[in-house]
Amino acid sequence: MSPKSKGVEILSIGTELLLGNIINTNAQWISEQLSQLGLNHFRQSTIGDNCDRIIKAIQEISKRSDLLITTGGLGPTPDDLTTEAIAKSFNVTLFERPHLWDEIKQKLSNSKLQDDSSSLRKQCLFPKNAQIINNPRGTAPGMIWEPIKGFTILTFPGVPSEMKTMWEETACDFIKTKFSDNYSFYSNTLKFAGIGESSVTEKINDLLNL
Repeated sequence: MSPKSKGVEILSIGTELLLGNIINTNAQWISEQLSQLGLNHFRQSTIGDNCDRIIKAIQEISKRSDLLITTGGLGPTPDDLTTEAIAKSFNVTLFERPHLWDEIKQKLSNSKLQDDSSSLRKQCLFPKNAQIINNPRGTAPGMIWEPIKGFTILTFPGVPSEMKTMWEETACDFIKTKFSDNYSFYSNTLKFAGIGESSVTEKINDLLNL
């Protein structure tokens, strides 16, 4: 990203994260990938499955960041609200992608899916001009969408194996091409024994002030 860029944010969505039912490994993994791409990653947020709060968070992020990466909330249940909330954040209508419904039926081969009212069908709804991120390991696709100039959103499901595969097959190249300057961030871990933190600070003060 250029020096004038506003950076990247990660938004993890799911009440189970706030309750401590699961550990948010997705944000950690994405952070590592962003560092390898040399992107300025300034903030991470976690929010529950509440449409109004998700909308507010997305609208705030759109004013301060170039790229938003979300995980969670792409499934078929009523509390999976991510795509709906993103669309409402920018007053955009969702449209069905019929080919995605065909793909879901092929993946699951379940007779119940022939019912057009299946809850899984909501996973086929996206903003009209969104690019679909294929999900080879599950039924919930993600998307790449620029709702306003200079702000892009990438969405991923919360299942780590699905998210990682989608990142590696589609998102990584997109992010690298559009946002990365082909640099990487590196860090070193220094271990000390028998010396206090304040003493170490004094000895490496020139490094800390870079």
